[in-house]
Amino acid sequence: MSSLLIRKIRKALGLQQSELGQLLGAHPMTVSKWERGTLSPSPFQVALLTDFDKAAKKQKMGGEIKTLLIMAGVVAAIFFLLSLARNK
Repeated sequence: MSSLLIRKIRKALGLQQSELGQLLGAHPMTVSKWERGTLSPSPFQVALLTDFDKAAKKQKMGGEIKTLLIMAGVVAAIFFLLSLARNK
């Protein structure tokens, strides 16, 4: 996946580098390196980016997709914290 495409997907989703990194499990500096072409995302991250790109093109509603992705992250975090609490 090209560095320009990664930046284009991020911008189409209305995300900052830190937000995209959070969704993909990457540090914001890593996202910056992807966008500059000095580092490549993992195959899993490329698959997620491809899905995000398809969703952005299909919906053409970057703000709504951003909210959906952030809320999915919040739900995942709550689930994780609850599972940790149960194991104590």
